[in-house]
Amino acid sequence: MHYDVIVIGGGAAGLMCAATAGQRGRRVLVIEHANRVGKKILMSGGGRCNFTNLEVGARNYLSANPHFCKSALARYTPAHFIGLVERHGIAWHEKELGQLFCDESSKQIVRLLLDECAAAAVQIAVNCSVEQVERGADGFRLRTSALGELSCGSLVVASGGLSIPSLGASGYGYQLARQFGHTVLPTRAGLVPLTLSGAPLDDFAPLAGIALPVETRANGQAFRAGLLFTHRGLSGPAILQISSYWQPKDELRVDWLPNLDALDYLSEQQHTHPNAELRTALAGILPSRFAQRLCERWLPSRPLKQFRMQELKELAARLHDWPIVASGTEGYRTAEVTLGGVDTHELSSATMASRKVPDLYFVGEVVDVTGWLGGYNFQWAWASGHAAGEVV
Repeated sequence: MHYDVIVIGGGAAGLMCAATAGQRGRRVLVIEHANRVGKKILMSGGGRCNFTNLEVGARNYLSANPHFCKSALARYTPAHFIGLVERHGIAWHEKELGQLFCDESSKQIVRLLLDECAAAAVQIAVNCSVEQVERGADGFRLRTSALGELSCGSLVVASGGLSIPSLGASGYGYQLARQFGHTVLPTRAGLVPLTLSGAPLDDFAPLAGIALPVETRANGQAFRAGLLFTHRGLSGPAILQISSYWQPKDELRVDWLPNLDALDYLSEQQHTHPNAELRTALAGILPSRFAQRLCERWLPSRPLKQFRMQELKELAARLHDWPIVASGTEGYRTAEVTLGGVDTHELSSATMASRKVPDLYFVGEVVDVTGWLGGYNFQWAWASGHAAGEVV
């Protein structure tokens, strides 16, 4: 069987690319090794799919080539995808920080993509693995597990990264890239909970289940969002965000009171409630179990009237800049994305085409472009898939 375009991977980027190419009259086949397409879409956003963000720019992405993502993102914007969502009658809402979610279910986004593919006569094969790919004089030849021998003029690799292997993630896209002479930059888990061990875990483990707003900082980057204590360490949006910038042995700092001047608060409490213990004062602005733990392990809890102003200043400074020694991350098992991947210096930023092999394209998470939490990775999938789909 011969196709104009074969797309390896039935995730967000692959389906967007296939639909876009199919609408141009191209004969397109999507090959997905799992038993259904769009598995990561289905589980995203708590089942409601955070499908884009209202504010998208290069600063929201990590890459060894930070300007690479600009072209595709500029040509397929959040407004374009919102228009598509609305044409399919999907109700949506903004949750916070520009994050857009389906009102009902992430299944609607998968259905949208499948309907777009169907309208463009795109064929989709699931439970089908690619066993071999060769470049010929007139395109590519593929050997597959379910469809046998196939050929195509253009080949799009949209096989994703290594995150959440339980959903079918594999390193096949990186293997293909290397086969065709591409550099694959080192990969690691991103948007992932951090783990603690030894004394730091003993210190915080009793707080498992407690959440609070914080600011996390590492390597010159900072995020204000929620933090969640877990039995293994730290999670929540503020931790997931900073995890993409933090690596083992890096310094991690947390501001427990990002929306409050701790010195002003403590000074005011000392004046109005001089006999109150420090733990009581802190329980007024922090979860009570957390305030109690801080005073059990690190801070001197005595009546506020017994603290000198210099001591209050030191307490406040510590609350705003608390060091935490994390030992690692939970890894790809729970990571939402994979950092690193196919080196973008070897791809066209306009079309996602390989600069090494004619008619070969890489889109989505397999590429070294990784977004923040909040819909940015889906927008990269839509934009990169659309960029390739317009030219394959």
